[in-house]
Amino acid sequence: MPIRQRWHDLWASEVGGWIIDKGLRIVLLLIGAVLASRFITWAARRVTRRLELGFAASDALVRSEASKHRQAVASVISWVSVVLLCVVVAVQITGILDVPIGSLVGPAAVLGGALGFGAQKVVQDLLSGFFIITEKQYGFGDLVQLSMSGALTEALGTVEEVTLRVTKLRTANGEVFTVPNGNIVRSLNLSKDWARAVVDIPVPTTADLNRVNEVLHQVCERAMETDTPLRDLLLDEPSIMGVESLEVGVVNLRMVARTLPGKQFEVGRRLRIQVVRALASAGVVTAGEMKSVETP
Repeated sequence: MPIRQRWHDLWASEVGGWIIDKGLRIVLLLIGAVLASRFITWAARRVTRRLELGFAASDALVRSEASKHRQAVASVISWVSVVLLCVVVAVQITGILDVPIGSLVGPAAVLGGALGFGAQKVVQDLLSGFFIITEKQYGFGDLVQLSMSGALTEALGTVEEVTLRVTKLRTANGEVFTVPNGNIVRSLNLSKDWARAVVDIPVPTTADLNRVNEVLHQVCERAMETDTPLRDLLLDEPSIMGVESLEVGVVNLRMVARTLPGKQFEVGRRLRIQVVRALASAGVVTAGEMKSVETP
């Protein structure tokens, strides 16, 4: 038999043995990893969907803090599980290929140092996301305002997703902000536990303030009686704080009301409608457009 034929047969037998022994095991590991990652993603989505259905089926107008936190935790657990799965599969494949770990120590140290300098921002994002979730600063469905380093404006919107690396907010205009957690220097949660609607009412200095206060107190007393949707959003009866500020020809009175979390803007709009009607019926004309301290 020619030497070339012998080498060909030997090479074919070795390659075939490698494919049957090691190659098949690697392929099975990769297929198993893909199936496992899809199962983890499916399970996380199922948990999230079940929480959504539970909220939709309940009579609650807002999500509970526990529900918000569970959805954030489910997202993080699925992400971490997929990463760990990839690491385990990579280690298994290294063992199948008989790659000497000792020979990789030097290159791994150099690569780790380079990645350490280059991935500082990623590590910062992951640590910030970890503390955001464990400290329950905000969760899925919360209305938050985020101040970011290097940004001139703040991001205000509803939290649609919280992971260890980023937070996604949807604004009132439908736009989506993707904010790296490491960039967040201050988070203002507008929908945690309860909120407060603050309405400033400008009246002319010539108006009878005693009469105006009497009308506003009547509005506060009737707010939970005449307006059923407003009663469902209020936690207690609105109150008048008195004169908030003085301007040229204008006195600003302030009305406040404790509301369900995230419902302060709707309550503020409904209260302004009732105040305008009551003052108009009493013959009192407001000095200007009533405004809320916060805007949605």
